[in-house]
Amino acid sequence: MKILVCIPARYGSTRFAGKVLAKDTGKFLIQHTYERACLAKLPEKVIIAADDQRIAAAAETFGAECILTSAEHKSGTDRIAEAVKDMDVEIVINLQADEPEIDPQSIDYLAELLVKNPDYQMATLAADFQNPKQITNPDIVKVIIDSNGRAIYFSRAPIPYDREESGVGKVQQYLRHIGIYAYRREFLLKITALPQTKLEKIEKLEQLRAIEHSYPILVGKVQHVCDGIDTPEQYAEFVKRYRMNRLEN
Repeated sequence: MKILVCIPARYGSTRFAGKVLAKDTGKFLIQHTYERACLAKLPEKVIIAADDQRIAAAAETFGAECILTSAEHKSGTDRIAEAVKDMDVEIVINLQADEPEIDPQSIDYLAELLVKNPDYQMATLAADFQNPKQITNPDIVKVIIDSNGRAIYFSRAPIPYDREESGVGKVQQYLRHIGIYAYRREFLLKITALPQTKLEKIEKLEQLRAIEHSYPILVGKVQHVCDGIDTPEQYAEFVKRYRMNRLEN
């Protein structure tokens, strides 16, 4: 089964413009993500789908294949759909460009979810929370699943709402969404051809488009959690961790 990792990369960012090309570690942020993805065993290939020539030029310096796509896409999923529409591939992994500490084993596990569950067209990952503060953080997406491991809903709000605890109950009641997705190529092209849905626009969560159109999303649980880089402050913390690890090793 042909499996591909595609990293959508947008130069503009509301909270951290040009973040994918930040280079305080000596490597581009997107280069860290690309190199982590290349350590996964199941994907045959890793590519970048970019909206800006500056990203393509950077990718060339570290040997990554980069496809320039339209700058008008509303989501990373739309961007990768354009990039892979004519490729001979069965499963596409959508890995965000700002995930420099992604566990390669999580990529493999996500791919396996679709390989071993042929009835599903889409899958994603989740993990436990460490503390209540994370649950109330709107930048950290929550997911609830049914007894078969399918997503019921994703939200930036704490879900489920614990009425007895005035909102947030025991940490063990909540699941944190990990923003990486696997699609069968034909389904990817199908779902991105549909218009944005009401809840997708309200929550600013593109995976809700599938749920609103009654397509099930299989959710696998992992232990390793890594924070994406959304702000200069988060990037600075990543740079510190990276330099510390270099010193220790």
